[in-house]
Amino acid sequence: MSRKKLIKQLKEKNPQLNNSDLEKVLDIFSQGVSKALENGNNVEIRGLGRLYLKKLKENFNLRNPASNKLIYKPERVKVRFKSSKKLNKVINE
Repeated sequence: MSRKKLIKQLKEKNPQLNNSDLEKVLDIFSQGVSKALENGNNVEIRGLGRLYLKKLKENFNLRNPASNKLIYKPERVKVRFKSSKKLNKVINE
C-alpha cells in the first residue's frame, strides 16, 4: 500500500481531518518508529506485529560471482518484522 492510498483511507475514516494533518500524523509515526529502532529498542504494534533489530555476523569467505574475488562483509544490523498471531490468522484465512 502506498502512502497516498493510506492517506486516502484515513481521510475516508476521518473526514474532519485534512490531508496535511494526516501526512503529519504519518510522518510523526514513522519518525517515532525510526527513533526507537535507532536507539536499539523494539517497536510492537498490537495486532500488527513487532519490528526489531537483528545483528548479522561478519563474513570473510564471500565471493563476487562476476569477478570470483573474495569479499569481506562487515558485521551489520538489519530491521526484522515478526507478524502477530492476529495478523497471521487474517492473512491465512
